[in-house]
Amino acid sequence: MEGNQTWITDITLLGFQVGSALEIPLCGLFSVFYTLTLLGNGIIFGIICLDHKLHTPMYFFLSHLAVIDMSYASNNVPKMLANLMNKKRTISFVSCIMQTFLYLTFATTECLILVVMSYDRYVAICHPLQYTVIMSWRVCTILALTSWSCGFALSLVHAILLLRLPFCGPRDVNHLFCEILSVLKLACADTWVNQVFIFATCVFVLVGPLCLMLVSYMHIVGAILKIQTKEGRIKALSTCSSHLCVVGLFFGIAMVVYMVPDSNQREEQEKMLSLFHSLFNPMLNPLIYSLRNAQVKGALHRALQRKRPMGRMYGLCL
Repeated sequence: MEGNQTWITDITLLGFQVGSALEIPLCGLFSVFYTLTLLGNGIIFGIICLDHKLHTPMYFFLSHLAVIDMSYASNNVPKMLANLMNKKRTISFVSCIMQTFLYLTFATTECLILVVMSYDRYVAICHPLQYTVIMSWRVCTILALTSWSCGFALSLVHAILLLRLPFCGPRDVNHLFCEILSVLKLACADTWVNQVFIFATCVFVLVGPLCLMLVSYMHIVGAILKIQTKEGRIKALSTCSSHLCVVGLFFGIAMVVYMVPDSNQREEQEKMLSLFHSLFNPMLNPLIYSLRNAQVKGALHRALQRKRPMGRMYGLCL
């Protein structure tokens, strides 16, 4: 049997199976969204780096989230756009495995960074007097490095388990990019080890963290209700509501994709959910944090105010 197997060297990403009349408009629309994703997250990252008032643990983790979102989108979207403009939608097997590895790395790291951000809000609201001691820069750096290390390590194990499988056809992946569950369908061997590890990873980075965040936010809500001033309650709610919106979008979609039993009828739905996860979610995160956060809006305003005098001086020189 093994002697008759033909090993695949490239894979076809079926993507959106739409008419040619829709491919160019979709490509243009997704290109705009991708540009907004890079621009929005780039602005958030730049403002946090340049404005000293934002050099706090909360915005330190938000800068990591911005980098992850830019990387996450850049790993998946460019190939998807190229496939919309090209009838030959192939990707080499090595590139496909690398895309899967990076996709899992950024997704897992984002889950853990969101957990760390919720812990930061919990300490800030429930233990404000000990906040600077508990969330020292040393602790923040360790938490960020741990999140990235866990994301990389778990994704590496997934990639190793994937590479041990024989892939002898078919060559078609019914997805927008090399998503791990879709790639596993190409294997001509039993994938139960991979499936078990995927489930264990979901429990570790989705179910467990989500339970911890729910508990922390129960304590946060209790602490907010005890705040005497109306302004204090509004300020606390604004920072927490932004984080809750991002958590709800990210964890909700991830749990539907990876923890709901698979079926052929769900393939097209999973494509839409993955598109939202890869493109719309990274684009919405900067809007959620900037529109609902007075400090970010204030930093952006100060950055624009600094540029205006420079522009006037440049005009006078000319």
